[in-house]
Amino acid sequence: MTSLLTLLGAVLCSLAVSSEVIPPADFNLQGMSGKWYLIGFATNAQWFVSRKGSMKMGMAMLTPTADGDMDISYSSLNSDGSCWRMNNLATKTNMPGKFTYTSQRWGNVNDMRVVDVKYDEYVLTQTIKTKGDDSTVVNKLYGRGVDLSPELLEKFRQFSLETGVLPENIAYLPKNEECPAE
Repeated sequence: MTSLLTLLGAVLCSLAVSSEVIPPADFNLQGMSGKWYLIGFATNAQWFVSRKGSMKMGMAMLTPTADGDMDISYSSLNSDGSCWRMNNLATKTNMPGKFTYTSQRWGNVNDMRVVDVKYDEYVLTQTIKTKGDDSTVVNKLYGRGVDLSPELLEKFRQFSLETGVLPENIAYLPKNEECPAE
């Protein structure tokens, strides 16, 4: 019985390690620079389940820093005409394409990784958000434009399902006007 439990433990550990997202080997921070539209959003986080119906496409401005970090500025136009904005400085790690930051707004620790990218078209990211003992996975699909191919939308859906997101918690956000410049 002990050897069976040891074997089961080893299998579970290997599954956990093999499921870790590794960024593309040729990750290029400068290629991430500029405007991206948030097209797909997937998570089992409770806040999303109750708010996904009211979410709309937003925009992220990604700005690499001289130190190799990435300044991330999010904005989304609310239905009342006001803007929701949030900024984070994502700190580089020893793995290119992996960043960490603590959300000033929510107080959670974020481990963000680039899953796949074609710098002139799309980027797929995964962020593990941890606050206390609670961790959630958030997958995002960004595009350089507001439309992406059905194949990329399906790729995002499949990745999200493989990372444990329920099908009903994978959303393609409706188009939205951009916030005016600050």
